[in-house]
Amino acid sequence: MSEPIRTVGSVEVFASPWMRLRNDEIEYLDGTRSQFAVVERQNFALVVPYSDGGFWLVQQYRYPLGRRTWEFPQGAWPTGHSGTPEELATAELAEETGLRAGSLTHIGQLYASLGYCTQHFDVYLATDLTEGETNLEHTEADMVHEFVPEARLREMVRAGEFPDSHSVAALALLDLAR
Repeated sequence: MSEPIRTVGSVEVFASPWMRLRNDEIEYLDGTRSQFAVVERQNFALVVPYSDGGFWLVQQYRYPLGRRTWEFPQGAWPTGHSGTPEELATAELAEETGLRAGSLTHIGQLYASLGYCTQHFDVYLATDLTEGETNLEHTEADMVHEFVPEARLREMVRAGEFPDSHSVAALALLDLAR
């Protein structure tokens, strides 16, 4: 079966160290042409740190929302660095919480916003945790981390206090993996 949409042309509209926006001219199977904007972002890893009946969360100020939010540790490689998704998960967990995982299990891969963005993320369950020092990036200087019992986290999801869709999806993957 042929692809239902063919790219006829593409123009870069915007580029920064964090993302690229392109505008594609596309053609459907019936010959109709249209425009489609695509955001290209670096893939990332998200870690679900679990111990003693609860989860370790991070909270930081999210500029686009104008407020602080709770979420699971997550991030992409800084410019000039690379490695496997598992290495990235290990690095993000240690950087943002100071925690080291004795066990790291891949529980899934999801697309961040598949209707307009190329970015996907790998989800890892981190267990057998030991504490250490954080190594926050300058953009994370206000980040804090906190242990939250599982029942409380689920209340937070229902109340809109844990609004990161990637983190909520990761919690759903964990539920399916259990």
